[in-house]
Amino acid sequence: MDYSTNDNKSISKKKVVAVVGGGLVGALNACYFAKRGFQVEVFESREDIRQAKIVKGRSINLALSHRGRQALKQVGMEDMIVSKGIPMHSRMIHSLNGTQSPIPYGKKGQYILSVDRANLNKELLSAAETYPNTNLNFAHKLLDWSTETGAMTFVRAEGAKEEIQADLIVGCDGAFSAIRKQFLRQSRFNYSQTYIPHGYLELTMPPINGEFAMKPNYLHIWPRNTFMMIALPNLDKTFTCTLFMPFEEFEKVTTGDQVIKFFQKYFPDAIPLIGAEALKRDYFHLPAQAMVSVKCSPYHFGDKCVLMGDAAHAVVPFYGQGMNAGFEDCLVFNEIMDQLNEDFSAVLPEYTRVRVPDDHAIADLAMYNYVEMRAHVNSKWFLFRKYVDNFLHIIMPRTIIPLYTMVTFTRTRYHKAVKRWHWQDKVINQGLLFCAAVTVAGGSYLLVRYPPNMPNIPTEQLWSRLQALKSPF
Repeated sequence: MDYSTNDNKSISKKKVVAVVGGGLVGALNACYFAKRGFQVEVFESREDIRQAKIVKGRSINLALSHRGRQALKQVGMEDMIVSKGIPMHSRMIHSLNGTQSPIPYGKKGQYILSVDRANLNKELLSAAETYPNTNLNFAHKLLDWSTETGAMTFVRAEGAKEEIQADLIVGCDGAFSAIRKQFLRQSRFNYSQTYIPHGYLELTMPPINGEFAMKPNYLHIWPRNTFMMIALPNLDKTFTCTLFMPFEEFEKVTTGDQVIKFFQKYFPDAIPLIGAEALKRDYFHLPAQAMVSVKCSPYHFGDKCVLMGDAAHAVVPFYGQGMNAGFEDCLVFNEIMDQLNEDFSAVLPEYTRVRVPDDHAIADLAMYNYVEMRAHVNSKWFLFRKYVDNFLHIIMPRTIIPLYTMVTFTRTRYHKAVKRWHWQDKVINQGLLFCAAVTVAGGSYLLVRYPPNMPNIPTEQLWSRLQALKSPF
């Protein structure tokens, strides 16, 4: 392919950008590069998801928040995607005895959106296809690519091989990226992957009398300390329920009767909502799926290739930031392209410098949040601290910002949000300790000054003396 012209101004605009991977991040990236005027070639190993009768791949519902929305906004897609999402204002905690308790995500008016992964992917592909300088190539599986020339070799569905030349390769081909394999052959490339000991299994909660079986504007959670189930609402009035549990626990449940017994013990209120027969059937429809966390650095190779989304930083799903972080990759890269005038030799290393610490931070936060979701939400201290943090945020909005708010409702860089969180946590805990010490000291002073066997002191006199009491600190 040769898209060069004699017009010097348009030479850079006719460079070929090959986006490998037609998933969420790949399709959004195609829109970004096409909007800039590059010739964009998208290569996806699977068939066109818009034509597929059965959509293969992960189906965990997605929670779209501020970072993802800002990325969509830049290509004019925010309003359309938001219109097809369901707002979730709070977590709804389901206790064993059936009581439900909401924990708001943020201030009034702040919410995350439950969106359908397959539909979002279809919309992004269709948006990319509207650009005349974009081609979508499905059933193209990458065999290899050259770090020297940028040449890529694909095999098509019928077995024929095809070689493609590109000025920039953008690897958006997921946690098991074929593009990233070439990085692994290079020196000074850091890479790690961690499988957590928990898997996930999805179940469907159907509508009841044509309406949602539970309150729809919540992310429902059944926290059970070492495992949990969540449920997110869908536009068709169903809920997608996802059971996260250690694989060894999944392996203990082998019959339909054992499924019902297990749910009667841990999720009794969910049985009539899902349906006993459907529960026994769907539990064994697919085996529990694994979850992997991937970290690597750098994200680029020279000025020829860059990794984004899960190819660069697959995260476990417990902070609801996997898609949002991937979309923000596109947005950050686009911002750096503006700053450095689309000079790939400068843009790619700067993207690595800026983005790696943030993506590593959200990968760690996602691991931490699984413990919070399945166990900490049962703790009275955790709930108390949530209320304290939110109260302080209301009265000191610029000084105290809850971690979840920074991650979900702002574009504060992930690693800076973590640093600020640790600082705030230390300050608030010291403040609570100080208040407790003052309370104890004040109480001790009163007991010494006015022992119980002394005559009762009039309330007015006691109150005036309390107000005059000076703290020993």
